[in-house]
Amino acid sequence: MGNYSDSGEWADIVPIPQNDGGPNPLAAIAYTEEYSEAMGYLRAVMADNEKSERVLDLTEHIISMNPAHYTVWLYRANTLFELQKQNQSDLQEDLLEELHWLDGISLRHLKNYQIWHHRQTLMTHLTSLPSTELPFLARMFAKDAKNYHVWSYRQWLVRHYSLWDTELPCIETLLTADVRNNSAWNHRWFVLFGQHVDPESGKGMDEVGNIVDEDLIDREVEYTKAKIRLAPQNQSPWNYLRGLLRKRGSLVECQAFAEEFGGDVDGKGEGCRSSRALDFLADCWAEEKEEEKAGKALELLAKRFDPIRKNYWNYRRELLGLGAVEA
Repeated sequence: MGNYSDSGEWADIVPIPQNDGGPNPLAAIAYTEEYSEAMGYLRAVMADNEKSERVLDLTEHIISMNPAHYTVWLYRANTLFELQKQNQSDLQEDLLEELHWLDGISLRHLKNYQIWHHRQTLMTHLTSLPSTELPFLARMFAKDAKNYHVWSYRQWLVRHYSLWDTELPCIETLLTADVRNNSAWNHRWFVLFGQHVDPESGKGMDEVGNIVDEDLIDREVEYTKAKIRLAPQNQSPWNYLRGLLRKRGSLVECQAFAEEFGGDVDGKGEGCRSSRALDFLADCWAEEKEEEKAGKALELLAKRFDPIRKNYWNYRRELLGLGAVEA
């Protein structure tokens, strides 16, 4: 007895059971009876290429039991678009209704990739960004501000709808809440510099002949310095700062700033508040051909401030022509 075998609506369908390799499979998956029955009916309608309202109901039922089944999501999307053609209905309205249904599933299954691929598929058929979309993403970030799938989708959304000029307030909110949110730092870089990527070469416009926006770099350098002061050991803004300065060609302009956190490099590192600053200073001094001073910073990292990566810091010393040190 089951949901579908007892239903008159499905009386015309002969379910197709899963083939696990014969009557005595070596390692059959222990599906629930409810799930096995639903999948049997899905195989049957897929074999007939049926696209109908009952198929939408069937896929919704299966997704409620297994939201990671990518084949079900794909067939659901194809069914949705085919029904719109058959019924000559308002696709935009249908898609907004589907998005509303999808919101609840997304909030229950935060790490599910298939959900976000389905959402992206729907959005490609919408003529404009729904007013509910960004508030919904804010709800997702409130639950998990570093959710990789949500951030990947958001980057796609920014590019698809050209949201470059309106994204910074969202990033500001997230970095104010957690200055260590590496995902937000990454998105900030994408928003400010991703739009300037040449689609043919994959390089930034400044690498193919265009002039770097000096005012933007200046503003971002000061912004990043302020965030570093809040949490000097936070690696994300130090990496962001490096990226900014390399667009101008040199790290040295922020050497004095890094020295505020690097401590006494000539001694035992007294007063050091950030191993990230020492790493930054080592690169500054190497750039200025002060290999011995850079080597001392790397020695402090290997011996005192980051000995777990001793081999890496010694490798950096070797690149400067200096010998390895023991932790």
